[in-house]
Amino acid sequence: MNHTCLDTAHPYNWSDSAIANLLENEIYLGNTVNMKYSTKSYKDKRRVEHPREECMVFENTHPALITREVWDMVQRVRKNKRRLSKMEEQNKYSGLVFCADCGSNMVLHRAHTMSASYNHFTCRTYKKDGEACTGHYIRECVLDEVVLEDLRRVTAMAREHPEKFAAYIGSKQSAELQREIRRQEKELAAMRKRKMELDTIFKKLYEDSVLGRITTEQFQMLSGSYTEEQSRITAGIPQKESEIQCLRETVSGTDSFLDKAKRYTDITELTPELLRLFIEKIVVHEKEVKWSKHAPQTVEIYYNGIGYVGSGQQDTEEALESLQTQETAELRQAS
Repeated sequence: MNHTCLDTAHPYNWSDSAIANLLENEIYLGNTVNMKYSTKSYKDKRRVEHPREECMVFENTHPALITREVWDMVQRVRKNKRRLSKMEEQNKYSGLVFCADCGSNMVLHRAHTMSASYNHFTCRTYKKDGEACTGHYIRECVLDEVVLEDLRRVTAMAREHPEKFAAYIGSKQSAELQREIRRQEKELAAMRKRKMELDTIFKKLYEDSVLGRITTEQFQMLSGSYTEEQSRITAGIPQKESEIQCLRETVSGTDSFLDKAKRYTDITELTPELLRLFIEKIVVHEKEVKWSKHAPQTVEIYYNGIGYVGSGQQDTEEALESLQTQETAELRQAS
């Protein structure tokens, strides 16, 4: 039997698509996914791939070959693919660094004629339109120092004071979660209100067209700009409702973080895998004095499962001490 796709001269050369399929195959996670493909009709045999939410997913049908932690890390890496730059280098922070003011990704600029210490991040919005945002300039080497120091700080506190750390994260998450839910609910209410307004506009335009107040061409021109917005909002409302429901069902990921902190006791270098294992996103603020070399600049690091953990060693220690004092007072009252 002849295999047209088999290169017998190089039998161990794996194609990019084959490797991608392996990395996205849930069978290695212990899951079985059925109804993933179908055909358009009995005449048209072309295969159509369905999104995961439309498939039949059965979890833990067989022993997993990899852990959920490794799977999630690989998917985060694949979600933010690190393309090679013109200098054949990859950005280990790809998809992790964001502008604090406009929320867009930060772009890494390579130093072609200078040392790598001049590599720096700037806001993507600022790069496209200098008037829409500011640069939020930060050198890659400076960001490396900030992230590595904070990662060591947080993991050390998790190892040394696990019970206090878990209590602190739990109390902090509760307040942050409620604020985020309220914000999302306001956005949902605004989307529903706008949808009702668009429905009224379309009804009015249709009546005017039927009664001859406007021509067919005018109706098509006026309704065209609203049709796209209406479709976007109609599709966005269920998605927003789903996001709110997920927030309400969110539980603390402290146990998972504590487990990782115990396993990674000597972090000396930042790698793409390590960053995505611990970090959800990094938010860079503008310097207090723009473009100044020595002006203070805030960098917020949000960790997977636990969020933002203070702005420094002193802040977090004060929060832990305050929590311990509160617990002591409650014990005294109980006794």
